[in-house]
Amino acid sequence: MSPIPSASRFRGSFTALVTPFRDGALDEKAFRAFVDWQISEGTHGLVPVGTTGESPTVSHEEHNRVVEWTIEQAAGRVPVMAGAGSNNTAEAVALAEHAQKVGADALLVVTPYYNKPTQEGLYRHFKAIADAVDLPIFIYNIPSRSVIDMSVETMARLFEIKNIAGVKDATASMTRVSLQRQVLGTDFIQLSGEDATALGFMAHGGHGCISVASNVAPRLCSEFQLACLAGDFKAALAIQDKLMPLHTALFVETNPAPTKYALSLLGKMSEEARLPMVPVSETTRAVVRSAMVQAGLIN
Repeated sequence: MSPIPSASRFRGSFTALVTPFRDGALDEKAFRAFVDWQISEGTHGLVPVGTTGESPTVSHEEHNRVVEWTIEQAAGRVPVMAGAGSNNTAEAVALAEHAQKVGADALLVVTPYYNKPTQEGLYRHFKAIADAVDLPIFIYNIPSRSVIDMSVETMARLFEIKNIAGVKDATASMTRVSLQRQVLGTDFIQLSGEDATALGFMAHGGHGCISVASNVAPRLCSEFQLACLAGDFKAALAIQDKLMPLHTALFVETNPAPTKYALSLLGKMSEEARLPMVPVSETTRAVVRSAMVQAGLIN
């Protein structure tokens, strides 16, 4: 069994990567260039094919290909936490096994959506994945999308399993960060899954953020996280003030459509998405452009 990488690798600004498309197909050239840009701008880790990567509308083959491209292009420069979530446990296990086989550093596994398992069902789902692989696993708790909320008690049970490493917490609840810290301790890695509240999350004892905004502003998001990790919350607040309009703008319509539009303005990729996602409205375009100007990303 491979050793679990040092926990210190999973700190700071991790980008929940978008997946570029061109004429309906994956745009490999744009994606690889995007990975290089992210790393050169200071991003600390990469998370391919999560919700922001349009995982619901890529095929299993495409999903695996994007994970492979990320690992190849990162080439060990930063850790890759591969999305491996599904509401079908067998499917999640297969995605996890593939990610391990091709060299991912960790896995991000969302709580099963739509079929609403009980807390015991959640426990068994994550245990089945943990039993199938050796990689560190991060629980992705996002009640707003999955409809279910993993309890602190269930997380504590899962943390007894050797390769359950932490959580991507998208509850936006500062109370939850402290409760999880109280029950699970400081070795349980807590990563924010919500850009707008990441400052509070870090002040409550978080270790980093899996960010949507860092697709568009990777350097600022990296600097923000480094300031938080250094305990310099005055510097972090100044960056938060600059980024807050962007955090809001990227969710005026459903993620990742506004993010893809922003990236098209930066010349990184087409804004093309797959149905049922559609390009953003003219009103949203104006909001996104304005936020990017306020962040100093465009003139």
